[in-house]
Amino acid sequence: MNNIPTPTDDKVIMGIDPGTNIMGYAFIGVNGNRARLIAMGVIDLRKCKDMYMKLGEIFTRVQGLINSFLPDELAIEAPFFGKNVQSMLKLGRAQGVAIAAAISRQVPIHEYAPLKIKMAITGNGSASKEQVADMLRRMLNISNEDMPHFMDATDALGAAFCHFIQRGNPVSEKKFSSWADYVNKNPGKVR
Repeated sequence: MNNIPTPTDDKVIMGIDPGTNIMGYAFIGVNGNRARLIAMGVIDLRKCKDMYMKLGEIFTRVQGLINSFLPDELAIEAPFFGKNVQSMLKLGRAQGVAIAAAISRQVPIHEYAPLKIKMAITGNGSASKEQVADMLRRMLNISNEDMPHFMDATDALGAAFCHFIQRGNPVSEKKFSSWADYVNKNPGKVR
């Protein structure tokens, strides 16, 4: 699926699932409290053997996607800490280069942990990639034929959709100093 942003979109959110071999990307258009898929896919870097050339390719390709779809914001998945430190370092570099490409185009960045993305979409922080992809497919009315082969693309879509959900329910705006403060600011919610 490859649509374009339309004038009815209040906002376009780009999602990225960082990777050094396969990097997922997705774009959703937001109109009020509705989201629609604009595009999703992957940047396949497996043929490039030099790590630094891969990083340059990530930068160039992410800038190209930004120039094509003109996102208002970027939601990027935070690297998952595993047992392999070298993999974590490579993933962090890929994420940093993607972020630098967005910054070079003045696109605001929002980072989400994989657990947060899974919770926002499925309500289960230990959901599988397949469960997240299926939930996104149903919520965004994506046909089975339009679902990508690589889960990296749906992971990127998950980051974008998580940001869409979070912007509608900004937790950070409702900080309370105490229960008394909460009660004072929410008298209708207390019995």
